[in-house]
Amino acid sequence: MSLTDRTARTDTPPAGPSRREPGPLARFLPLTAWASIVANIGIVVTGGAVRLTGSGLGCPTWPRCTDEGYTPHGAYSVHAAIEFGNRLLTFVLVAIAIATVVAAWSSRRRDLRVLAIAMALGIPFQAVIGGITVLTDLNPWVVSLHLMLSMVITAVAVLFLRLLPGPLPAPRGGPVTALAWATFAMAWVVLYVGTVVTGSGPHAGDADAPRNGLDPLQLSQLHADVVMLFIGLSIGLLALAVLLGDGVARRAAVVLLVVEVAQSAIGFVQYFTGLPEILVGAHMLGAGVLIAVMTWALLAVRHPVERG
Repeated sequence: MSLTDRTARTDTPPAGPSRREPGPLARFLPLTAWASIVANIGIVVTGGAVRLTGSGLGCPTWPRCTDEGYTPHGAYSVHAAIEFGNRLLTFVLVAIAIATVVAAWSSRRRDLRVLAIAMALGIPFQAVIGGITVLTDLNPWVVSLHLMLSMVITAVAVLFLRLLPGPLPAPRGGPVTALAWATFAMAWVVLYVGTVVTGSGPHAGDADAPRNGLDPLQLSQLHADVVMLFIGLSIGLLALAVLLGDGVARRAAVVLLVVEVAQSAIGFVQYFTGLPEILVGAHMLGAGVLIAVMTWALLAVRHPVERG
């Protein structure tokens, strides 16, 4: 064999697809990403429906529904049906998580694989916290953790969706990014204080469920205060973006403020109308949407995409 032949063989790439070429299932990534966001916000809403209907202990034990089995037996109550239905939705989350991992693996991208696995691992953790919630008779502090984990998974799902077009642009520093981070942190403070307020209020999930023993009036005032600070930071982000001519940050701040105002309006109306169940449920939906939008806004500000 001549030197020329050996060089030609060495330089010729192997036949078949490149190792980095996405597999056929990668095309489902946008669908699984959106499904993850919707499902994790949805489980918050259905979990709220369980609590708002007093069905939190409809299945009084875990992992079984009753001592007799995993499903309600005999003439079970409406509460048992509602609680059991909410448990069944966990299998929907599992199916979406598995589909997301499979599609991410097909993409041959390490960043997507890591995030998909992280979201999938959140589901069993969520189930365990849900079980502890039942076994502690709906302890309000445990219920708070149950909701917070769903919000964390939602935020990770937004990051996953944002990464689909490719790796994020290089992060930028400066005052706009610092203010976006401060606003993002305050969003989580607002969310957690809201769960503590709920833990002191009337919607315990069961007539005999414990409350956290804190003053609902004082906690509601604290929640209103941190919400005002959150909105103030968002207004500051918008003002700074306008001052610096930062179109990306301006658009993100405007969308965020619209969601904040809507969520705040629902919160104030529900408080002054005696916490009707339908408005409390809408407020929980708004909390999930808010965390998703806040995460998107931070990513948009920190990793701006050049517009052609």
